[in-house]
Amino acid sequence: MAKKEIKKPLKKGQGKFQLVGEAKINDFTFKIDEESKHSDWIYNTLNLGVDCGNGNTVYSEMMGGYGSERNNLVYAHGIKEDKTDDYENRFQIDWDDRFDEDILKTIGKQCFITIGIEKDKKGKLFIKNFLSPYDAIAYVQEHLTDGTVITVKGDLKYTMYKDNIQMKKVITSIFLSKADDPSKYSATFSQTVLLNKDSVGKLDKEKAIYPITTTIIDYTKEWKDKEVKTNVPFIKMMEVVVDKDKPENTKKLIDKYLKVKKSGYTEIILEGNIIEGQILVNITEADISDEIKELIEMGAYTMEEVTAKMTVGNNQREKRMIIKKPQFRMVGEEGSKEAVVQITQNAYTDEDLLLDFMFEDEEEAPFDTDDTDTDTDENDNDDTDDNSWLKKLEE
Repeated sequence: MAKKEIKKPLKKGQGKFQLVGEAKINDFTFKIDEESKHSDWIYNTLNLGVDCGNGNTVYSEMMGGYGSERNNLVYAHGIKEDKTDDYENRFQIDWDDRFDEDILKTIGKQCFITIGIEKDKKGKLFIKNFLSPYDAIAYVQEHLTDGTVITVKGDLKYTMYKDNIQMKKVITSIFLSKADDPSKYSATFSQTVLLNKDSVGKLDKEKAIYPITTTIIDYTKEWKDKEVKTNVPFIKMMEVVVDKDKPENTKKLIDKYLKVKKSGYTEIILEGNIIEGQILVNITEADISDEIKELIEMGAYTMEEVTAKMTVGNNQREKRMIIKKPQFRMVGEEGSKEAVVQITQNAYTDEDLLLDFMFEDEEEAPFDTDDTDTDTDENDNDDTDDNSWLKKLEE
């Protein structure tokens, strides 16, 4: 009898985001003390939009609550003697003790949601720590106003919903930002991904992007309505935008860090930009028809009114994760450390990622995604005026 191959356990990697920009507060941002129609659950939700510049409004979330007819608990872990988080020391806290200062002193920093959106009379930032999103949301609703420039950080989490993979941005901290100009706003991510020999797609000549199919390991309680409580692989489409001024740099990045020539999966942490809003189109006088120019001359419209209307009409909704670079870390002895890209060749095999429960009652592989396929025919004609960047990529 052939010996059954033991699969390598799937390990969850890093998934973080950071948004810097203006808070967008409206009637749909908060839900406070909502009551579930199906249970005793009472909860708060936050769906916070941040204008990260150029019309790119990115949303992140929090949700938490308690059962009005049950014994509610908060799950936490402790701290080591050196004050770092002790993830092995896990325990439960009674819901009514979640503000007990003596208990809070024994809990690791990563257990808290940290909010710093107030200043005292001396202008010093006032920081609050919360064990439950329920309390953090109520505090944010009371103190955060529309247009406030903030920095939002959190975790990227992946779920399967109606056969589609969804990415959630779960908030872990909100602080007043020091960004004093919209040019400093941003929406960024860092994510551990797996790449294989099929990850780099064909060049989309019209958009000047390479689609990148990544696999992300994350923990899930359920898979298609079935309780699994384990780490599973999720497919997420990302992309690399070609630098038309220096396309050879784009080619080097892809060839060295994103292309996998052998079988199996390479693990790497990638950094990039999140785009989930409207990218504003810059309208110039050359774009305005003679008829509209005449109306401007007549005083019926101002130039600002016309460009604003034309911009709105040309906005395009986008949802993209743009890879910019691999992440590196410092290794070595103190005084002689060097920067090293965090990359592991052959981290997993194809068999490691094939979990049995994924294929039950399935005729096809369960990696459907709601991302748009951007592959194009290699023979498609490129009708851009200047395609010299394309020729450099093909060299």
